[in-house]
Amino acid sequence: MTSIEQHKGQETAFGVNAKGYYGKFGGAYIPEMLYPNVEELQQNYLQIISQPDFQEEFQDLLKNYVGRPTPLYFANRLSEKYKTNIYLKREDLCHTGAHKVNNTIGQILLAKRLGKHKIVAETGAGQHGVATATVCALMGLECIVYMGEIDIQRQAPNVARMKMLGAEVRPASSGSKTLKDATNEALRHWINNPVDTHYIIGSVVGPHPYPDMVARFQSVISEEIRSQLFEKTGKENPDYVIACVGGGSNAAGAFYHFLDEPDVKLIAAEAGGHGIHSGMSAATTFLGKPGVLHGSKSILMQTEDGQVVEPHSISAGLDYPGIGPLHAHLWDSGRAKFYAITDDESIEAGFELTKLEGIIPAIESAHALSVLKYLNAGANETVVVNLSGRGDKDLATYMKYL
Repeated sequence: MTSIEQHKGQETAFGVNAKGYYGKFGGAYIPEMLYPNVEELQQNYLQIISQPDFQEEFQDLLKNYVGRPTPLYFANRLSEKYKTNIYLKREDLCHTGAHKVNNTIGQILLAKRLGKHKIVAETGAGQHGVATATVCALMGLECIVYMGEIDIQRQAPNVARMKMLGAEVRPASSGSKTLKDATNEALRHWINNPVDTHYIIGSVVGPHPYPDMVARFQSVISEEIRSQLFEKTGKENPDYVIACVGGGSNAAGAFYHFLDEPDVKLIAAEAGGHGIHSGMSAATTFLGKPGVLHGSKSILMQTEDGQVVEPHSISAGLDYPGIGPLHAHLWDSGRAKFYAITDDESIEAGFELTKLEGIIPAIESAHALSVLKYLNAGANETVVVNLSGRGDKDLATYMKYL
């Protein structure tokens, strides 16, 4: 039974309900022009993704195109340093270099079954943009990716990859010129092209059913963690699962099969930027309050009169003023613990992994690694860190710290 089928139609303490809410967060707050598109997805996505022919094609591509299952690697030298047992879920070894492709493959198969032949997407770090451009090339569909002007500059290798794959990269020049603004532009594009275009959202954000749909496609991560950990240790459940959270797709995937396992501590690393109270941060759960952004109710950083506060992070993929509604519920309920990791801490953790294990992580993933020094995990405990992406795209940033 696949991860998607296991949870089909179930309502758990931390799953989405029939109206698209996780506790008090979620829903679909959308302009009237988008209502037909979103309703079409709401009415059809569960039925489509549970069909045997969909699952057969999805699982085949995950195995033979993406390269799944990704390894669960015991980090020996890192474990020695922190005096616990640390495993790295190697999503950095996926085709395209990050976990994002799990979701884009699922959504491109869904889009084709809905009769859509054009794709629009947003991207911050560029990994979702690359993953979207990749599956559009694979399936022969037109692809437009919106990306903030600042992110285009700091993620130049991924911009080049998207263009080589045949995608049109359109700059978002409003606001902070980062992920939030790229998402705004992609939503506007979808509103203006509702009939033939599917919007592949890259994270567990946006109107229902996107948060649930993306989490289901990413849940292959935790599904594999359970079976691989059992194979290595004789038990399915780790003591800790750590993942970085911007919108939160890699964390949703890593947490998914442990949500209703209270003995598994879920740990989320947010981007603290220059410090929580520096005015240059993206630590949403520390600075935010309930509000609506990009089609769902969640926690977001905003002024007293409801204007979105511009976020800051050294990592383009975490440079977002909110979190997905699932993560807002995990935070609000106390099911997950959130840490704010500064830019400098993430860089330090990235260099540490590189020198101890010979693995260069994406700066986003380095935020999760940085939590290790705060855990004080026991010698007999097991810690899984989701290594969501590889660091090739961030080499220019890392080099500034040498």
